Amino acid sequence: MYVFVSVLILIVCVLLALVVLVQNSKGGGLASNFAGSSQIMSVRKTADFLEKATWTLAIALLVLSLLSVFVIPRNNATTQTQQNTQQTPMQPMHNN
Repeated sequence: MYVFVSVLILIVCVLLALVVLVQNSKGGGLASNFAGSSQIMSVRKTADFLEKATWTLAIALLVLSLLSVFVIPRNNATTQTQQNTQQTPMQPMHNN
């Protein structure tokens, strides 16, 4: 399960990076390429789609990151060994 969530996080990160790179900070980006032509999607609809995609991917990344905390594999035997080691008092070493 942990590997599955990790792969999903990786995919969402790559998609989010691509969507952000397509956008232009001045409102251009992919939307400016369609400004001169009459496409099915208008400039405004393209910008709205990119903004919604950015928000959706950001929220998905947040949810997957929080979910990953609950699916991290924990080894109880190692934890018990560490607790026993910490509880054992240190014996002083004698120099002869």
